[in-house]
Amino acid sequence: MIKMNVQNLLAQKKKSRYWLVKEMQTTYKTVNKICDNTLTGLQLETIEKLCSILDCEPNDLFIME
Repeated sequence: MIKMNVQNLLAQKKKSRYWLVKEMQTTYKTVNKICDNTLTGLQLETIEKLCSILDCEPNDLFIME
C-alpha cells in the first residue's frame, strides 16, 4: 500500500500542520487528510506544491507499506 510521508517530513523539518496550511494556502481539513493518509485522490499540482514547500522530491512524499 502506498501512503503519504508528509507528516514525517514535517517532523524532520520541525514544522507544524498549521505552517503547511499557510504555505499551501489551503484548508486545515485538506492538510489533515494529507498527513493522516485519508486522501481519496491527489492532483499533480498538489504534489508539485508539496515538493516545493518541503524542499523534497516526489518520491520523498510517499512510502510503501
